[in-house]
Amino acid sequence: ALLIVVAAVLAYTYGSLHILKQYERGVTFFLGRYWGTKGPGLIFVPAFFAKIQRVSLRIIAMDIPPQDVITRDNVSVKVNAVLYARVKNPDRAVIEIENYIYATSQLAQTTLRSVLGEVELDELLADREKINGILKRIVDERTEPWGIEVSAVEVKDVDLPTEMKRAMARQGGAERGRRAHANRGRGGGRAAAQLAEGGRGGGRHTRPPSARGPPTRWEGGAQDV
Repeated sequence: ALLIVVAAVLAYTYGSLHILKQYERGVTFFLGRYWGTKGPGLIFVPAFFAKIQRVSLRIIAMDIPPQDVITRDNVSVKVNAVLYARVKNPDRAVIEIENYIYATSQLAQTTLRSVLGEVELDELLADREKINGILKRIVDERTEPWGIEVSAVEVKDVDLPTEMKRAMARQGGAERGRRAHANRGRGGGRAAAQLAEGGRGGGRHTRPPSARGPPTRWEGGAQDV
């Protein structure tokens, strides 16, 4: 009987031991109440009376799928992004929100549509850093009560309508043509200036005509008289 008791105690103890990795924390509940956050290493959680929920503290990269956005100047675009976040307070991430990863992803999608709807297309294409900073600040503030820390939000791709891509390509081609024409004009002007300069230089080095020329036929006659 003693051996059975000892075996039962050992089995119960073995079932109550948990090993948490360096990047993990264990949020424990004893009889349904929050009991504390434990780890890393070897921890004891009484089986049948307490439960543990593991939470990773590593940074998570969340892909934000393409969102249909209408900019402030009424241009319809598709924009996707990526969000980097980590759990800062494991107890909040478990107690305050049911699924913090899903909730953060949904919040990032709605924030992306809301923020980009307030900017014009030129600003979206030219000032990504500013927009990324605004997105990061808003999502970080909204997820802070959940124990989540957002480290960055980056807009990845902006998919323009086909008609706008063609118009931009035509505009770019026309701009390149104007620059090439201007360059040819400047090159011709420089060539003409060099030719003119060469002409002036040649005139300076030309030997002036002699004042004394061969005697005329009249002068010769006067000498004979």
